[in-house]
Amino acid sequence: MQRGNESGILEKAIFIAAFILIVKLFFLQVLTPGYKLKAHDNVVKKVTIYPSRGLVIDRKGKVIVYNDAVYDILVQWNITKNLDTLRLCELLNTDIEYVRKKLDEIKRTTPNKPTPFIKLLDPQSFARFQEHLFEFPSFSFQTRTVRRYPYYGGAAVLGYLSEVTENNIEQSSGYYELGDYMGTTGLEQFYDSLLRGEKGYNFQVVDVKNTYKGKYKDGKDDKSPVAGWDMVSGLDAELQAYGEKLMQGKVGGIVAIEPATGEILAYVSSPGYDPNLLTGRFRRHNFNILFNDYYKPLLNRPIQAMYPPGSTFKAGAALVMLQSQIHEEKWQWFCPGGYRVGNHVVKCHGVHGIPDVETALQYSCNSYFCKIYNDFIMDSIFASPAIGYQKWWDMTSQFGYGKKLGIDLKGEKKGNLPSVKYYNKVFGEGKWRAATVISNSIGQGEVLATPLQIANAMAIIANKGYYITPKICRYFVKDKQYRSPKKQKVITSIDTVYYRYVIDGLEKVVESGTAKGAKIPDISFCGKTGTAQNPHGKDHSIFAGFAPKNNPKIAIAVFVENAGFGATYAAPIASLMVEKYMHDTIAKKRIPLQERMYKARLIKAVTPTGVPKTPQQLAADSIAREKAKKDRIKFVSDSITGAKQKSKEQKEKLKQDSAAINKKEEEIFQE
Repeated sequence: MQRGNESGILEKAIFIAAFILIVKLFFLQVLTPGYKLKAHDNVVKKVTIYPSRGLVIDRKGKVIVYNDAVYDILVQWNITKNLDTLRLCELLNTDIEYVRKKLDEIKRTTPNKPTPFIKLLDPQSFARFQEHLFEFPSFSFQTRTVRRYPYYGGAAVLGYLSEVTENNIEQSSGYYELGDYMGTTGLEQFYDSLLRGEKGYNFQVVDVKNTYKGKYKDGKDDKSPVAGWDMVSGLDAELQAYGEKLMQGKVGGIVAIEPATGEILAYVSSPGYDPNLLTGRFRRHNFNILFNDYYKPLLNRPIQAMYPPGSTFKAGAALVMLQSQIHEEKWQWFCPGGYRVGNHVVKCHGVHGIPDVETALQYSCNSYFCKIYNDFIMDSIFASPAIGYQKWWDMTSQFGYGKKLGIDLKGEKKGNLPSVKYYNKVFGEGKWRAATVISNSIGQGEVLATPLQIANAMAIIANKGYYITPKICRYFVKDKQYRSPKKQKVITSIDTVYYRYVIDGLEKVVESGTAKGAKIPDISFCGKTGTAQNPHGKDHSIFAGFAPKNNPKIAIAVFVENAGFGATYAAPIASLMVEKYMHDTIAKKRIPLQERMYKARLIKAVTPTGVPKTPQQLAADSIAREKAKKDRIKFVSDSITGAKQKSKEQKEKLKQDSAAINKKEEEIFQE
C-alpha cells in the first residue's frame, strides 16, 4: 500500500513536470517572437531608411542644393544562375572588369543576402535597367538620394558627400555605418550633423534565403526617418554664378561680404568645377580627374591659398600710422620714384611728388608707406626695433592678418604675419631693424593673406573699426524652429575718427587713381589695387574695396593669379560684381568691359599626360573589348571547326580516291 502511494506521487510529479515543460516550450516557441522565428529558421533584418538631407537656400529664397532620387542595384549571389554579364554591362553602362571583380567580392563576402552591386544609379539608367529586371531574378534595388546643384557651381563653398571611412564611423557615435555617405568638404562637412537628419529603420522577418516574410512585431519597433535642417545661407546665387563666369579661364578667387552682418555674399574659387560631378556612381572617377588637374580645382583658394596682399595692405598700414600718431593725416613725404634702403630701392610706379596719406593711397605710393613703416618701428620711444615691430604687429593683426577668422568652413589657413621670434631666428636677435624687413610695409616680404582675410579687412574699414565673424550660414530652419551659428563682433583699437581719411583716400583710388577704370555709375566705390610680386611668374592682380561709401552693403576682394597690375583684371571684376549686387544689372556702357572679362583666358594650355575619357566611354570601350574577345573566340572556334570539317572532307576524299585506285588495280589484275 505504501509502495502504491509512492508510485502515485511519482506519476503526479512526472505529470506536473511534463506540464510545466510543455507550457514553457509553448511560451518560448509560440508567444516569444525570437524563439518563434528560430523555430521556423527565420531571422529579423534591420532595414535602414535614409532621411532627406536638408536643403541649402540662398538669401533670396532660391534653392541651391536639393536632393534627387538615385538607386542602388543589389544582387544575391547564392540564387544567381546563368548570368549574362555582357547584357548586364550594356544595361547598366558599366565595364566587364568591374562586374567580374564585384561579383567575385560578393561571392566571397556576402553570398546569402542582397548586397550593393552598383550604387547611386541615376534615374535614367535605372529606368532602362528596370525594364529588363525580370531577366535578372537575383537582382533587386533600393532607393537613395544624392545632392543636386542647379547652378552648377559653388563647389568650394557648398562641398560634396563621400562614402564614410572606418574613422568616420568610429567618430560618429554609432550614427554612420559602412556604405553611408557624409559631408566631406564645404558646408556639407561643417554642418553635416544638422543637414543629415536622423535615420529611420524597419524590422523585417526573412527566411534563411532572405525571402521577405512580413514585418516584425507588426512594425511596432520601426522608426520613421527625420529630415535634416534646411539651411538659409547668406549667398546670393545669381551673384555667385556671375562671379564664377567672370573668373572662367583664370586662377584665383573672389570673396564678397556684407559688412554689417559678416554674411558671405559670394565665394568663388577658380578654376572651379561642377559639383554635380562628385555625385552619383562616377564620383570617384571624376574626383581622380579633378585631383590630378594641373590647376588644382579642388583647392579652396579663398581660405587656403595664401598670397602677398600687396598694396591692399596699405589701407591698414595708414590706419596704424594715424592711430600711433607717428604722423598726422596731412603729413607729407617727398617721393622721388622710390624709397632707398641702403643699396636697394623699393620702386614706385612713377614719381608721386609730395603726397599726404590720402594721395599716397590714391596713387599707391610705395615710398610713403615704406617711410611710415620705418618711422614707426624705429621710433625712439621703443628701446629696440624688435619692440617697435611687436607694437606694429599687435596693431596690424587686428585687421585679421596672421590668424583664422572662424568662417564656417574647415581647412581655413591663417596666412602669415611674421613674428619677432621668426626674425630673431632668421637674422639673429638684435641684428635686424625696419630696413631689414621693409617689404612688409607694402604687403610683400613674408606677409601672406587669404582672399577672405583681405575682404574682411575691407569690411573692417567699411564698418569704421569692427567686423562680424564671417559666416556663410544665416540660420537653419525646421518645423518653424530656428538655429543660428554663433557670431562675434571683433572691435579694433583704431579710433573711428581716423577711418574717414583712409576711406576718402580709397574713394579717390577709384575716382581718379590707380583703379579709375573700375568706376561704377551712381555708386561711390572705395577700394585699393594691389600688384603682388610672384617669384614663380607674372605678378598677381589684386583688388579689395567696398560700396557704397556711406552705409556699405558689400565688401569684396578679388585675386587673379599671374595677371599683372591690379587695375587690369582684379579691379574690373570687383567693380562688375559690386554693380551686379547693387543694381542687379550692368550699365550698357560697361557691357564691353564685362565681355572683355568673360573672354579673358589667362590659363595656359597644359599638355596632359593622358586624355581622360568619360565613364560612359570607358564602359563602352570595355563592352567593345569584351565583344571583340567573344568575336575572336568565335572566329577561332569557327576556324577550328572549319579546319576539322575540311580535314574530314579531305580524309573522305582520300579514302574515296584510294578505293577507286584499288578498284582500278583489281580490274587491271583481273585482266
